[in-house]
Amino acid sequence: MDFNLSKEQRDIVRAAREFAQGEFPDRAAEFDRNETFDLELWKTACELGFVGVFIDEKYGGAGLGFLEHCLITEEFWAVEPGIGQAILSTTFGSELLSLFGSEEQKQEVLPQLVSGQAIMATGITEPDAGSDVTQATTTAVKDGDSWVINGAKMFTTNGNLAKYVLLFCLTDPDNPSRHERHSFILVPTDTPGYESTKIYGKMGIRASDTAELTLNNLQVPLSNLVGEQGRGFHQLMAFFNRTRLHICAQAVGLARGAMEEAIRHAKARRQFGATLASFQVTQFKIAEMATWIRAARNLYYEAAWSVDQGKIDHALIAMAKWFSAEMAVRCADEALQLHGGYGYIDEYKVQRLYRDAKILEIYEGTKEMEKTIISRTLLG
Repeated sequence: MDFNLSKEQRDIVRAAREFAQGEFPDRAAEFDRNETFDLELWKTACELGFVGVFIDEKYGGAGLGFLEHCLITEEFWAVEPGIGQAILSTTFGSELLSLFGSEEQKQEVLPQLVSGQAIMATGITEPDAGSDVTQATTTAVKDGDSWVINGAKMFTTNGNLAKYVLLFCLTDPDNPSRHERHSFILVPTDTPGYESTKIYGKMGIRASDTAELTLNNLQVPLSNLVGEQGRGFHQLMAFFNRTRLHICAQAVGLARGAMEEAIRHAKARRQFGATLASFQVTQFKIAEMATWIRAARNLYYEAAWSVDQGKIDHALIAMAKWFSAEMAVRCADEALQLHGGYGYIDEYKVQRLYRDAKILEIYEGTKEMEKTIISRTLLG
């Protein structure tokens, strides 16, 4: 399959690279150290058209594909993963809303995400429900013309910043099928009963906001149900089949950044009277990184292209997510190893990349879950 990018796609890559290289490096260490982010940078990215490019033109987006979004993601993460995540995760949930939301919901929310007026979050994981989302216990109970929501969510990206959050709630607890018990409900975060607490001390992507949510007798209209009641699990799987592609691009971008740091250091650092780059062991490490990166990129290009063509291949998406994430962790590890002791201090970017990489094997489906999807598909 030919993955030669079109001129428009190449222009997108070039513009994203120039923006990231021009805006991210000077702020990266500050955001990482203080676990903060300057939202003006996000608003600038919105103004330049980098945010939500896959959102339909009808709602203010560029009407492009997930491949184009992945191209931007790779470039942002190649320069600075934390900032890349902080900017591009602001539409997290729009994919699900675009697929299953009502016209009124889409008209209200999506244009604000693209224009920099609103940030979105999606509350899925709970303290006792991670990979097995069917165990989520946050409840949404009908009371007259309202849903009354009670429960808690963990590790919610943008939970402190979002204007809207999609909550994965137990609405049909007596359904005999555990895959038909949950629904998604759209909640404005200024609704009484919504409380968010920032999670500090993350290992990596510290510029990106992460929150614990508490939902106490929160009431929203019944019309805030997204799609059909009891179909939340199926909606979530369709959502992940798109957003996991973002993770693949994040991984390839981070690995590229790590390899570039390794090459720069290997050319400058001298040992035993020669540069590190002159040693065969260094050359082999760089060769391996470059090959892993190319293989991972080809996987995610194919997966993203297939989704944009309306062809959902669960196993292919899982392969791309697992392989690219594990590849990024390996590249970051090898890049730090090539830096020796210098890689262990925060003056060098590679230590931040090393910390940022691990989340790729965890969020939006652990590598173990991805292997489960692949094997079950192959074995029937």
